[in-house]
Order: sequence, then structure tokens, then C-alpha cells
Amino acid sequence: MDDTVKTVILEEPLSSPFPKIASSVASDTSRVCPACARVTAHILRFQKNGSDILQCTACGLGRAESTNFDPTTYYTADYFSGGHADGYSDYLGAEAVLRREFASTVDFIRGFRAGGKLLEIGCAYGFFLQEAGRHFEVSGIELADDAAAHCLGQGLHVLQGVADQTSLAQIGCVDVIVLLDVIEHLPEPRKTLDLCSRQLNPGGLIIISTGDFASMAARFSGPQWRLMTPPQHLWYFTPESMRRMSAAFGLSVERLDHPWKTVSASLILFQLRRMFGIGGAPVTAGSSIAVPVNLFDAMRVVLRKPLQ
Repeated sequence: MDDTVKTVILEEPLSSPFPKIASSVASDTSRVCPACARVTAHILRFQKNGSDILQCTACGLGRAESTNFDPTTYYTADYFSGGHADGYSDYLGAEAVLRREFASTVDFIRGFRAGGKLLEIGCAYGFFLQEAGRHFEVSGIELADDAAAHCLGQGLHVLQGVADQTSLAQIGCVDVIVLLDVIEHLPEPRKTLDLCSRQLNPGGLIIISTGDFASMAARFSGPQWRLMTPPQHLWYFTPESMRRMSAAFGLSVERLDHPWKTVSASLILFQLRRMFGIGGAPVTAGSSIAVPVNLFDAMRVVLRKPLQ
């Protein structure tokens, strides 16, 4: 296998959601937890891809401690076309399937707000923005220059770069901010959530989708969990860690669920091949085939800013 895994677990708190795994090494350490906003005890769960996977004992937030990882050189066209084992197999080829899923997400959002200004952070090739643009005034921010250029070519208002104070100021205040499978990639998720909350109009929404580190699949798969892909995934949230981090900025959790999702067959094959350590060329067969899936290990969170 290409993935390097080392299990190092002992001395777990009684409240830990993870099963104990025997090991001859125990490791307790302290870190500032972004969700708890204080120094908390962390446990070394295991090592994966050269990264230490630590978990806060107070809220369950997991983190990957990695070195020499540069997002600007990693998130390129290769990430979306099978060039990285933990990226997408054929993002552009799966446009029809992705837009079908995104249309469903837009319908979900409209159950909370029918229209207004919407910003997507990490908008990739703009497929979600195109669906949301039927009902919202949309804009986006995307790190990958190739994807951002594609968005601009489609006439979308998208900035290339990171979501920082400067880029958000260029967008202006909005009613909805969407981060679909993005927050786990961010070096400083707490800082980004703070910036987003300031950018929201009163009563505005933040929609987040990310893996659930407290889910049964994550708990029992451990280092083989399909979303355990450091260093591109830096954070592994739990419902409790999401509640704590959002509450710090006055955001209330209006809904938290584990929805079904429609994905391309090529992505499923691509992920299975990675999980079993099978190399080869990028998977493109089946990119137009939609498959409904739900392992109940990915959560969708709706956060709302108070009216005052």
C-alpha cells in the first residue's frame, strides 16, 4: 500500500467514542483546540501518510499534524483529474452528476432562505454556483487557478485565492456562505469561520459539509476511514466540535444531519482503489453514472447568525 499507517493508542478517556486498540506506545499531549478555544489534552490516535492524527479529549476534534505541505502547489488541475490519490478522479467529466447533487443542495438551502446573496468558498469549477445562480446572486472564492479560470470563463464572479479578510471584503456582505467539503482542508478553520460570521448579514446562514469523526464508520475504520486522507484533510470534525466552534461566534446550529449524496461511479471506484492500495491511471469510466450513497459518516451543518 502507498499509505503508511501506524497505530499508537492507549490511555483513552472513558468518554472516548473510539474503540481501544492495543499498542505498546502511549502518547498524551496538549494543543490549542480550535473548537474549544483553549489548551486541551490530545491523544495520538494513529499515524497516516507521515502525519500524526491527534484528537481533542474534550470535543473530539481530530487534527493531522503534517510538515512540508503546501496547499497552493497541491490543489491544481491534477487534484481534480486523478493526479492525486486523495483528490477527485474526473471532476469535469462528472459535471452532470455533480450538478444534480448540487441542485439538491440548493433546494435544501432554499428551505431556510429562498434567495439573496450567496458566497461559496472552495467553489472548484463553479458547478454549484451555476445551480445556485437560478435563485441567488452568487460569487465564489477558489484556490486552484485552473478551476478559478474555468469559473471566470463561465461568466461567474469568482476570485482566485484564499478566503481571507481582503478577498471577503471584495465580495461584500452576503446572506448565505457555503463550504462544501472544504473546512477540513483549511489551515485555520476557526479563523475562517470567524471571518465568515462577520461577512454574514443578520439572520444569514453558513452551510457546511464535512466528515463526521464521531461516526460509526470513522470510529471502527480508524486509519482506513475513507476520509482519513492527511495531509489534504487537516481536520476531522465531530458534531460537538462543530457546535463549540460555531457558538464562539454567536452562530446557532439550526440543523445537523447526515444526508444521502449522489456521486459518480468513477469517484467510488477511485476511492476504493485508493483504500485498497491499488494504483493505476485515473478512473474516468462511470463519471456520468449517478450512484446514491450514505455511509452516515459525513455531516451537513446549518449555522445561523442572530438577527441582532
